[in-house]
Amino acid sequence: MTYSMPDTAPSMEQRVAEDACDFRHCSRFGWKRRVIPCSGPGGWKVSPPALRVKRVHTDRQPDDGYSMVELMVTLLVLAILLSIAIPTLIGASGAADDRSAQSNLVTTLTSATTLYQNDGQSYFENGVQDPTAFASALGTLQPSLTFHAGSAGTSTTSGSSGDLSTISVAVSADGNGLVLASYSLPGNCFYLVDNGQALIGTAGTVAPFVGTTAVTTTASAAPVGTVGLPTTAGISYVEMKGDTTKSDCNAYSPRTSGPPATIRYLTSGFPS
Repeated sequence: MTYSMPDTAPSMEQRVAEDACDFRHCSRFGWKRRVIPCSGPGGWKVSPPALRVKRVHTDRQPDDGYSMVELMVTLLVLAILLSIAIPTLIGASGAADDRSAQSNLVTTLTSATTLYQNDGQSYFENGVQDPTAFASALGTLQPSLTFHAGSAGTSTTSGSSGDLSTISVAVSADGNGLVLASYSLPGNCFYLVDNGQALIGTAGTVAPFVGTTAVTTTASAAPVGTVGLPTTAGISYVEMKGDTTKSDCNAYSPRTSGPPATIRYLTSGFPS
């Protein structure tokens, strides 16, 4: 590259300033200095100010905000995380509700067993089948729970269980059997059946033990209609899963609204 040079020699002031700097890189003036030969009385001369190469600043200043692409990527990542976390949280919450409903039934059975023994090994109240009085007696022993007599109706405000802290209660016609029901918000209804003794006479052929679909130990689809609970002596743990109709969870007249509901029971504990 060729530069044109002025004919006049640098002044004394320019020479003093130039001598104070390194001819290869001058930090004082902030530019690289190039020395080029030229003929003339001045001898060696520096390039004219107009041709001096100034230092280029390459440090980038931080952006004041985020670009649209960065925001879209952030939202995409958040959406993916939420799609993973929300079902997990819902599942965990549902399982916790199921356990609470089951625990409330077991706790209630403990109190019911006390009443059973006090009434001469019978779930009768004052010698008669009176689920309303029995539910009231349970409420005295378990004030943190709400008890409905299942025979009082099929709404969640009267006979059915609409939540895990509300227990629906039914007593067999012979006083030997007790049915408790509790509804869990994921859409599951749990029944705890305690037949302290074998049911007598027709007690096993009327409510709450008679129904169009008999419960077995194998999980099976539950068609629309009533459910027949176990009549054998001992404790049975019944699970109705996938029925979101709360009013179906009734100890006196257990029902199902059909698929996808399934039902089964075990004698060792709740199936799940």
